[in-house]
Amino acid sequence: MRISGHVIVILSIITFYYLDLTVHARPVVLVLSNDDLNSGGDDPGIGDSSDFDEFGESEPKSEEELDPGSWRRMFEPDDESTVESASPRYYSGLHKILSAASEGNDRLMEEAVEEIESAAASSSSGDPHSQSLMGFVYGTGMMKEKSKSKSFLHHNFAADGGNMQSKMALAFTYLRQDMHDKAVKLYAELAETAVNSFLISKDSPVVEPTRIHSGTEENKGALRKSRGEEDEDFQILEYQAQKGNAAAMYKIGLFYYFGLRGLRRDHTKALHWFSKAVEKGEPRSMELLGEIYARGAGVERNYTKALEWLTLAAKEGLYSAFNGIGYLYVKGYGVEKKNYTKAKEYFEKAVDNDDPSGHYNLGVLYLKGIGVKRDVRQATKYFFVAANAGQPKAFYQLAKMFHTGVGLKKNLEMATSFYKLVAERGPWSSLSRWALEAYLKGDVGKALILYSRMSEMGYEVAQSNAAWILDKYGERSMCMGASGFCTDKERHERAHSLWWRASEQGNEHAALLIGDAYYYGRGTERDYVRAAEAYMHAKSQSNAQAMFNLGYMHEHGQGLPFDLHLAKRYYDQALQSDAAAKLPVTLALASLWLRRNYADTFLVRVVDSLPEVYPKVETWIENVVFDEGNATILTLFVCLITILYLRERQRRQVVVPDPVGGDVAQPLDADVAQHLAAFPR
Repeated sequence: MRISGHVIVILSIITFYYLDLTVHARPVVLVLSNDDLNSGGDDPGIGDSSDFDEFGESEPKSEEELDPGSWRRMFEPDDESTVESASPRYYSGLHKILSAASEGNDRLMEEAVEEIESAAASSSSGDPHSQSLMGFVYGTGMMKEKSKSKSFLHHNFAADGGNMQSKMALAFTYLRQDMHDKAVKLYAELAETAVNSFLISKDSPVVEPTRIHSGTEENKGALRKSRGEEDEDFQILEYQAQKGNAAAMYKIGLFYYFGLRGLRRDHTKALHWFSKAVEKGEPRSMELLGEIYARGAGVERNYTKALEWLTLAAKEGLYSAFNGIGYLYVKGYGVEKKNYTKAKEYFEKAVDNDDPSGHYNLGVLYLKGIGVKRDVRQATKYFFVAANAGQPKAFYQLAKMFHTGVGLKKNLEMATSFYKLVAERGPWSSLSRWALEAYLKGDVGKALILYSRMSEMGYEVAQSNAAWILDKYGERSMCMGASGFCTDKERHERAHSLWWRASEQGNEHAALLIGDAYYYGRGTERDYVRAAEAYMHAKSQSNAQAMFNLGYMHEHGQGLPFDLHLAKRYYDQALQSDAAAKLPVTLALASLWLRRNYADTFLVRVVDSLPEVYPKVETWIENVVFDEGNATILTLFVCLITILYLRERQRRQVVVPDPVGGDVAQPLDADVAQHLAAFPR
């Protein structure tokens, strides 16, 4: 994207991958200039329709209608929806797959795959949802030889038949190949479906895909908050609600309505707690009751009641409720007739109180010329304000602008990225909740299946979680290969592939693990060159460990040219990036001084041979001291001791100079001396 000097907007993208930004990703900043705005912004080709959101149907659909073939029936069978979106044979096969993964029953898994394959081929076109499962089977190599071409073919048939999860998988496949012209079409359709499931008055709470690991360790802090009704904090909150605390009632209702904090989604319980909260005048519960009646979630749809509850919430000072009221006036739901003037007034009230959804809704009015003179440039500004606050519908509109070139210059890559952010919040994201629930219950096999399904759909956190389960649990992961349980080779290859996909999407820890796999030959042949490439990828994401590793490889000429100057530069960068690297960097710089001043000596050769001469010591350090370390730190420590001895020897030589005037020992290099100054002599 070309950037001029006149910056008009800086947009901090809210990353809907829900990464732990302090560890795994860096915030992305989009800078737009006047050049990025399309001067032909008032193109009448968009906005001829008076339909407010351009989302087709006049009334919201259920999640089962939005995501046909959904796995919800397997996990939330008591859900109020009765929509039949797939064949009984499909659900029978899916149930067997999940059961086989839980039990570690390879025969049942084989039977399940045969049943799904039969259903997929039952007619001329085959059942699309069974086709989608076969795409997953071939993509992972589960009871079938892994085949990208067969997986792609099955997902294509499934997508043509309306399976949204296969559309996600295909879109991600195109994205990885930089085929943005094809990816953008699929992601546009998926994002539109996702937006159709959002709330009408405000952005719905994010059901975060929890990262079950932090580095190489289990992420116990995050998991502790996701134990649902067994969580101590939830039990305290429930006790407060039972004692009459309105805020606690609202929070519990919210958790049940959206399935947050590890709770099963339960609209009946949500309605119960919201109703009790409004008796105590809790305005946020009034707004959610308005949403419930407008959507018909757990109750019969009633727009009149929806308007009443939203109006009460607005009177209590909840400004986001103005958006719901304005939406009803635009659509003509629960009111006598459509009234764009009143709708605009309500949206402006929301904007006056800095509500991001208000900015989005006004942007739509100006984009389509509904009740106002059409002004695409003004609409763009409203969308950017809303997107900067994390409003997903605004990202959808900006994606359409980048896609069509209306209001913003056409940019398929940017449009694809924005569509993907929104699409990943669609109904199919519920797989993440069920995967976490299975993991917390100790059902690692089922969790792996669910995370693997999300992985092929392009969810970075799921890719990372599935890879971690394979590495951490090994045979206990219940990984199914081409002919039964995964061999070590199949498991390592699958984990490696998942880590690599995660690294492509900005997970620096994943890139680091890939580098380690190549460096140490874990699950693959040792390859220093490819290890260096992976470390370089992690280094581009400002990972201090990767910088240190690159310095070490330059110092020893492993996969990179032997270059002590570049080694020192990478060591320094590691220290600048992370202050915690001070000790290893100091040891490494000491090692560099030793090599520069005593190159090709017996002493250097002894130090370099330590990991090979003492393999038992190395194993002990790996297993006992560092968990995932190697003998590098031990080697550097020996270097430091040696340098301290040599330095003391030099000092003594300087104190008693040669009476004949011969050469004296040279002082330490200034850089090294500075790093060693903190050590006692």
